[in-house]
Amino acid sequence: MSADFDVFIIGGGINGCGIARDAAGRGYSVGLCEMSDLASGTSSGSTKLIHGGLRYLEHYEFRLVKKALSEREILWANAPHIIWPLRFVLPHHRGLRPAWLLRLGLYIYDYIGGRKKLPATTTLDLTTNVVGKPLKPLFSKGFEYSDCWVNDSRLVVLNAQDAALRGAKIETRTKCVSAERKGKVWHITTEDMQTGDVIVRTAELLINAAGPWVDEVLVGAVKSSNSKNVRLVQGSHIIVPKIFDHDRCYIFQNSDDRIIFAIPYEHKYTLIGTTDQDYVGDAADVAITAEEISYLCSAASEYFEKPVRDEDVVWTYSGVRPLFDDGASTAQEATRDYVLRQDGAADAAPLLNVFGGKITTYRVLAEAVLEMIEANLQARGPAWTKQASLPGGDFPIDGFVGLLIDVQKKYPFLEPEQAKRMIRAYGTQIYDLLADATTLSELGIDFGQGLTEREVSYLMEKEWARTADDILWRRTKLGIEADEALFTALNDWMSACG
Repeated sequence: MSADFDVFIIGGGINGCGIARDAAGRGYSVGLCEMSDLASGTSSGSTKLIHGGLRYLEHYEFRLVKKALSEREILWANAPHIIWPLRFVLPHHRGLRPAWLLRLGLYIYDYIGGRKKLPATTTLDLTTNVVGKPLKPLFSKGFEYSDCWVNDSRLVVLNAQDAALRGAKIETRTKCVSAERKGKVWHITTEDMQTGDVIVRTAELLINAAGPWVDEVLVGAVKSSNSKNVRLVQGSHIIVPKIFDHDRCYIFQNSDDRIIFAIPYEHKYTLIGTTDQDYVGDAADVAITAEEISYLCSAASEYFEKPVRDEDVVWTYSGVRPLFDDGASTAQEATRDYVLRQDGAADAAPLLNVFGGKITTYRVLAEAVLEMIEANLQARGPAWTKQASLPGGDFPIDGFVGLLIDVQKKYPFLEPEQAKRMIRAYGTQIYDLLADATTLSELGIDFGQGLTEREVSYLMEKEWARTADDILWRRTKLGIEADEALFTALNDWMSACG
């Protein structure tokens, strides 16, 4: 009797969903369970960057930096609606790293990753350039280099959506409570966290991609003694009213050898982060501390002319990075690279564990996992994701303006900002969402900020959204300006829709 699935994946973050997509596209039958919402853990708590990690060069992680840099333009081409280039300004701080060292690092950064379309590093005179205006006068020289922005939670959802379109079964609010080997087949028991329904399925191969809960799955569900593989590191961010008007970002060096970013966020705000500190406890309970808020405000204020104060903070978010525990003395020195390990005897059902990783390298991580799957289950199809658009991303990397013009022509009732927001979220899938609508009223209830009944229904039917939090914080970023009444009305409506 054959198993229900070739591959079953525990974890609906970027690694789990990326693996599910790749495996389904190669012809494997795939199941995935996520105990909460997609991207509800680490994958929505990032700094929202597709980047090589300039500071990792100082820790001699050249392999990781090269791998990540080579992915930037691939991912940008795959999803130009949710990924786009950013220019980063690095002011030279005379009391810290010398200018020649910064320029050398940026030269390496420019050329080890096969950059083709992103512009190279340039040197800036901060006394005359517009990017120097928000900074203190003591910063007269700087460098500008390229990386990319990503809507992290939507990247996860689009990978899950593509996996489902290729035949994968994606189940959210579904927890793996046990996984037992019986010969060469896994018997996996899952529980629906909303209804309490319990189901047992079988799979030939099990993948543990539970992120911060990877060790918990090993000990609790799999009953393994291999219990200490990841080091949990908290990273927190603050959102403040917009500090500067241009479209560049800043990367600031700190005297503690760490760096922070200051990035334009949702048109009206500036995102500042991140922190790095060891975390103990349930990753679901992570929250920024008062000390972290003060640290980020102080670090930014060392550079900006106008101080950033604790009371300026309008929103915060935190995530827990499940870094592979390599024994580093401090959290900031722990490797950001992923580690893949197969567990079990040669004649037993295989278990693949995913430790660590970065959003930027999720696609190559998935390809590496597929090599391990093929070694166990035989190959079904070739690698394919390098040139494959994610849902909605089937337009040129320079085609956003053209797509916006076409959408505004076809749906003139949309407000310009509403059209931009929706294209940034859905890309060409906006045509599926809006379909043949000719008036705003045809989109149904307006819950506020241009979020309509039609869009909410789409997110429930196509993207596994179940609560107002799913929609306002992860599918969109409208929660930052939403009042309690919007959350309540949206939850009530979604509950009524079942």
